[in-house]
Formats: sequence, C-alpha cells, structure tokens
Amino acid sequence: SGKMLAIISNVFRASAQRNVSAVFFFYSKCDLFKLDEGPATQVVLTRDEGLQYYRIMQTMRRMELKADQLYKQKIIRGFCHLYDGQEACAVGIEASINLSDHLITAYRAHGYTYTRGGTVKEIMAELTGRRGGIAKGKGGSMHMYCKHFYGGNGIVGAQGQIFETYNMAALWKLPVIFICENNRYGMGTSVERAAASTDYFKRGEFIPGLRVDGMDVLCVREATKFAADHCRSGKGPILMELQTYRYHGHSMSDPGVSYRTREEIQEVRSKSDPISLLKDRMLSNNMASVEELKEIDVEVRKEIEDAAQFATTDPEPPLEDLCNHIFCDMPSLEVRGTNPWAKLKSVS
Repeated sequence: SGKMLAIISNVFRASAQRNVSAVFFFYSKCDLFKLDEGPATQVVLTRDEGLQYYRIMQTMRRMELKADQLYKQKIIRGFCHLYDGQEACAVGIEASINLSDHLITAYRAHGYTYTRGGTVKEIMAELTGRRGGIAKGKGGSMHMYCKHFYGGNGIVGAQGQIFETYNMAALWKLPVIFICENNRYGMGTSVERAAASTDYFKRGEFIPGLRVDGMDVLCVREATKFAADHCRSGKGPILMELQTYRYHGHSMSDPGVSYRTREEIQEVRSKSDPISLLKDRMLSNNMASVEELKEIDVEVRKEIEDAAQFATTDPEPPLEDLCNHIFCDMPSLEVRGTNPWAKLKSVS
C-alpha cells in the first residue's frame, strides 16, 4: 500500500538545466478501516519541501550512525535504540502537525527530539551524559524532552495499556492520533511469529484506522494530514500503522542479524530506503541537482562531527546536580536522597 504509481510533472517540467519548483505525485490508496475515504492520492511536493525533508532525514541518519560509532567506542553507555531506516515516519508526521501539538513516543526518541526542536549538539551530549545534553546529561537515549514532547517511554509493559487508552479516547472523542511504527520486529521476534493478525491498523476495533507506506515521507505526510484533520474536526481518535523498517537491532546490544538475514536488510536498503526514495524522486524530476544534495550531505556531516566533538568534551554534570530536577518546586518534606540539600560524595 502507499506505493507510488506514476509521476505527472509535465505541467511543471522545465529544461534539464533549471530546477522544477513543484511536482504532482500519484499514489495508490492506503488500506482503510472504518473509513469511507482516505488520504489524498494526488499530492504536490515543492522543491523547498523536498530539500527540507532531505536535510532532516540525512541529519537523523548521520546522527544515529555517529551514535553507533560512539557506542562501540564505549563513549555512549547504557541503553541506546537507533532510528535509522524509520526517518520518513518522524519527518512525514511533523510535516503535517504543529509544534504546539503534543507528542509522546516509546523507544527510538532521538529523531523526534530533533524534529521537536532539539539540536544535534543537545541530543549527542545527552547520549554521552554531558551537562550540555537536552536533559542535562541525566536522561540518556530513552529520556529526552522538548516543549510539547514528552520523551521516550521505556517501560515495555506500560505500552500494553494502549487498549484501555483506545477505549477512553473513543468514549470521550479525544483528538488523538495513535501511531504504530511497524518496523516488522518486536525486539527479536517478527510480527508474523508474534501476532495472529498483523493488521495493526484494525486493532482499535471501534477506532478508524489506516495502513501507510512508512518508508515514503510523502505518504506519511498526507496520511498524517488526513488523520489530523479527522481529529481536529471533532470526529475523535484515529489509528495509523506505518509500515517501516529499522536497520539496526532493537538496541545496541542486539546485532540484529540472529533473527533476520543480512540479505533481508540489504534488500530493504536497496529498494525502500526513505532517503534514497526522496533523493531519486527529486533528481528524476529536476527538483534538485546532484551537486546540491551533495552539498547538503557535506553540511550535515560537518554538523554531526561538530556535535560529536562537543558531546565528548563537554563536562559531565557535577555530583551536586544528581538530586536536582526531582520536584517542580522546593520539596515540603525531606525525602531521603532526593532533596537538593542531600550531601553526596563520589565513591569512584
């Protein structure tokens, strides 16, 4: 579903020497559940939008690859869940909602932290546990926060409350978009082995749903626009399943090749990579030149390297900060080990 059928750009096509400002694209319909109509099947991508999406996805990709490198050097420690391969999901979603909308994610929060307004420096420094991190070095990979973004939820069982949440959202007609980024594996178990029905977009039962090609940023963008309009018009919640893929294992402790083959990963990379899909689309429609995209690549790599340098040289938070940021105000009662006046000492 959601695959591009054809490209019509004759109206906008210019000579090969001049960039096209906008192009029409046609898509097949998304799979629908309890919906009479779905997202638009004819969409327009402007040159500026394409370049913006390309830069953001490349930044996410390079940031995660640098995190992989720093983790293997033991500069990043603890849990670390990488998002490379799933970039079109975050970028497509953000393209159709507002920064004033509230967003919460589960694992793989680095990309969303960036699209929500965090900087690469803040994210990298958080991964290395430094004072300049977005959570001041105390959250790490799974606990990053921005305004209207509530970070990662790392409690696996807590995500099982989704069915109670579906029920309440439907009863109260809440304007909520529930999104399942189906990357085909729950840790090391394929969805086919784990679920009697893999139609996750139907799991809301009484909530309408749609299944979308999560490797295509335009598909995700249009589906999210449709879902947001549905919610804002007072129709209640909606469920989206984004069919995507993660290139790394579940976390850095998972090599990711014991339950799937390297050939499978390479096939997805060669046929469905979200960055390559957008790049090829823009080049084949004269929306950008190879040189322009290479220039973006160079700029992104420099930004990542600068951020990594900052993340490895910035000081760690001082010991006396350990008990700060527990309460929103001064605590009225002394709680052992959690008040700002606790005397701490290092035993290392």
